Amino acid sequence: MSITVEEKARVIKDFATKEGDTGSPEVQVAILTSRITTLTEHFKTHKKDNHGRRGLLMMVAQRRKLLDYLKAKDEGRYQELIKRLGIRR
Repeated sequence: MSITVEEKARVIKDFATKEGDTGSPEVQVAILTSRITTLTEHFKTHKKDNHGRRGLLMMVAQRRKLLDYLKAKDEGRYQELIKRLGIRR
């Protein structure tokens, strides 16, 4: 259900603001978005996995908090990130 190591490395490489960047809000939101997408596909076949659904809701809430933080700090970075990820907001 989780993302692979290669997928995570690709996401970090694509969204890093500088070399070795793993903690910026952009990278964290991108990783969470990848995990959310994977879990959403999982729930199409496993409709009764309520424990996993709770984890999904926690990830969505965490992503929302990070996006709110980024929007408060720098509106331009926020707009670019949601456009790149295709997140509706």
